[in-house]
Amino acid sequence: MISLTSPAGQLLNEESVRDALARALAGKFDGKKVLVLIPDHTRSLPLPSLFRALVRILSVASRLDFMVALGTHPAIDESGLLRLVGISPEERAGEFRHVGLLNHAWQDPSALVTLGTIDGDRIRKIAGDRWHPSLPASVDVRINRAALECDEIIILGPTFPHEVVGFSGGAKYFFPGISGEEMINATHWLGALAGVVGTIGVRDTPVRAMIHAAAAMLPTPVTLAALVVEGDGLAGIFIGDHVEAWTAAADLSAQRHIRWCDKPFRRVLSCAPPMYDELWTAAKAMYKIEPAVAAGGEVVIFAPHLDEVSFVHGKFIRQIGYHILPYFLADWDRFRDVPLGVLAHSTHVRGSGAMRGTDEFPNVRVTLASRIPPDECAALGLGYLDPASVDKAEWIGREDEGILFVPKAGEILYRCRA
Repeated sequence: MISLTSPAGQLLNEESVRDALARALAGKFDGKKVLVLIPDHTRSLPLPSLFRALVRILSVASRLDFMVALGTHPAIDESGLLRLVGISPEERAGEFRHVGLLNHAWQDPSALVTLGTIDGDRIRKIAGDRWHPSLPASVDVRINRAALECDEIIILGPTFPHEVVGFSGGAKYFFPGISGEEMINATHWLGALAGVVGTIGVRDTPVRAMIHAAAAMLPTPVTLAALVVEGDGLAGIFIGDHVEAWTAAADLSAQRHIRWCDKPFRRVLSCAPPMYDELWTAAKAMYKIEPAVAAGGEVVIFAPHLDEVSFVHGKFIRQIGYHILPYFLADWDRFRDVPLGVLAHSTHVRGSGAMRGTDEFPNVRVTLASRIPPDECAALGLGYLDPASVDKAEWIGREDEGILFVPKAGEILYRCRA
């Protein structure tokens, strides 16, 4: 494995990153069909410079395709793909005309192939004490057929604390990145059963074990370039076997992306950046904060740009609203026809809590300050705050009072030592 890490508080320079990529990859893919998996715009990384570096290093591949590992995120149009990798239409028609820029299509059966099945006994063993009969009896492992139609796969993506799998990156670019809905739903529901607080920022989780079990079915050789991002640059890069490189990246992410607090906060203004253009992703402003919020406290998701719950799953979310996990489990027959991934998202946004009779008591109040109107927030089970009424200055510098201001939420995890 090739690894490069910056001292705390510093970033790697671009030349050293390009050198690491060249040392790890140059000459190993000559004459081969290569598929590179990359994230979409909802993940932070210096993708344009990395894209150019990889295209140069892989210039003698017989075919070079970059596929956005969308999971169930919306497809990106041509202009969006160009912005994502940082090239102009003129460059696309010239220097990069030989490079494929592709979207994953999770709902298109013709785009998917089946690698195998994870049976019920294996699911129960992986889930351990998190197993629940609401999990599928078995899971078909389907993946984008491009993963079998190439000679080599390179995964290029960042690693952050993650609400479903513990830490993102690595084989998560297969499942859910370019997988069919079965693995997407099963893994997200298993993550919901484990809960955000018990999962996020934990390296070895049942969901990660399930993803690695599915990835072991893929016959195509895989190389991972795992990135640890800080601000606009890289604090680490690890290139090699996808499990070894991801493990190293997760360990560094645990050092760089977790802020430990002495005591929980009672109110948080968690500012979702514009790259989160729907609540489906902007809810990371809740996920990364909940472990540091006192029982009965409030998280305000401040997203004045946001006017959409989910481009893909909005119908189901509006049907069920946002609820704690025990709410769904207490009346499971009512919800068994809703995709498990949507139910998981609902519980992640609403956070942990308990049922008392037929009433639910979330540990944290979730308030949305966005362009989604108050009546819709109420129907979803969320509080509403007019974003125009928010004065950020009133939230800054008040941590000693139990009030936290997070200027760019969604990537740094906040946890309490106690």
